[in-house]
Amino acid sequence: MTPAGGEGRVRAHLTLKVTAMARTPPPFAAFEWKIAWRYLRARRAEGGVSTMTWISLIGITLAVFALIATLSVRSGFRAEFVDTILGANAHASVYASAREDEFGRVVRTFPDYAERAARVAEVPGVDRAAPLVKGQVMANANGRNAGVEVFGIAAEDLAGIRRIVDPETGRGDLARFGEGLALGSGVARELGVEVGDQVRLISPEGVKTAFGVSPRVKAYEVVWIFTAGRYDIDRTRAYMPFDEAQLYFNREGVADELEVMVSDPEAVRGLAQPIAEAAGAGAMIWTWQDASGGFLRALEVEDNVMFVILSVLVLIATMNIVSGLIMLVKNKGRDIGILRTMGLTEGSVLRVFFICGAFTGVIGTALGVVLGCLFAIYIDPIFSFVNYVAGGGVWDPSIRGIYALPAKLQAGDVFSAMALSLGLSFVVTIFPARRAARMNPVEALRYE
Repeated sequence: MTPAGGEGRVRAHLTLKVTAMARTPPPFAAFEWKIAWRYLRARRAEGGVSTMTWISLIGITLAVFALIATLSVRSGFRAEFVDTILGANAHASVYASAREDEFGRVVRTFPDYAERAARVAEVPGVDRAAPLVKGQVMANANGRNAGVEVFGIAAEDLAGIRRIVDPETGRGDLARFGEGLALGSGVARELGVEVGDQVRLISPEGVKTAFGVSPRVKAYEVVWIFTAGRYDIDRTRAYMPFDEAQLYFNREGVADELEVMVSDPEAVRGLAQPIAEAAGAGAMIWTWQDASGGFLRALEVEDNVMFVILSVLVLIATMNIVSGLIMLVKNKGRDIGILRTMGLTEGSVLRVFFICGAFTGVIGTALGVVLGCLFAIYIDPIFSFVNYVAGGGVWDPSIRGIYALPAKLQAGDVFSAMALSLGLSFVVTIFPARRAARMNPVEALRYE
């Protein structure tokens, strides 16, 4: 063997190697997709597992649909609950600490409420601050009684409470608020009254006489009936002009609290200290997050638990892909041996069976996303149909607090469901695909 001859053989070997590398198809080449598609369409007589593929597809579709539907209802319920709080209640309330008046009585009122409200309204981030007079009375009409919490508020301040003055859900004439009462729809229904009817309010803290305090009874016209969207608000609340409430509840010259509305309700905690300082000495603040924080935290815990549980459902659905692929690899052992002897690499075989499993996961996820989004978008007619089939009473607002099952479709929830389903589908597909790629072609063809 001459050196020249050795160099020639080395050169030839390198040339063949470079040529082979140049002819090596790229990953996920067209023929790999064709083989995978052929296996997915194969009939059982040809060794296919189309039935198992359909089972996997349906399972993933239903799991993703359930996950998106649950996440959308969760988001909708929280959004509706928070919106009813912020749309019908103060974002922050400023109370007076206990003090003694000139007669030695312990009172919790603001005699200088106008000045305090003006200072609070000047705090950056505060939209308005309104003095309130509050009291609990018995409302009577048509021989019916109902316990009512009355809010005394000025007409211009009432106009800033979005859920109360919404013309789409309310009825009556708000321009006449100074002449009567604004009643919640639940109170009006309980008393059997409509706009223009008279309602008597009975307060145990009425006129002071030499023989004690006698109940105060006074009739008012109903000028506005509102629906705030919360059963407990509509069922117990009424609004009265501020000046009239001061007279009716013996609060001449004072206010019980200040109602504060801010630009960003979610950031109200950061404004608590500036508001308290602006309100002055003896002022205490209570935000909507303080009042409803426990419920919102419970919702958050429930959301996390539900996501974990439904994630397990998605995992179980994707495990059907593993079963289908294992059966497919077993049935296609002869084909794998032939393909390997024809020159297919382990990587090509792995990608063929990975495509088979991933295709099922992608299609199932896509169908589940479509169904979940349609459910969230058309939840009202769907819920109405379920309520009709069940004969009514499926949703009790006295227990749930809101009047209907809400749903809010959020891109983050849809993305989370898609990422979870696709991620699990791709991961579980790798193991049976690797088994197919490592199959020995000699063993596969030994008994053929």
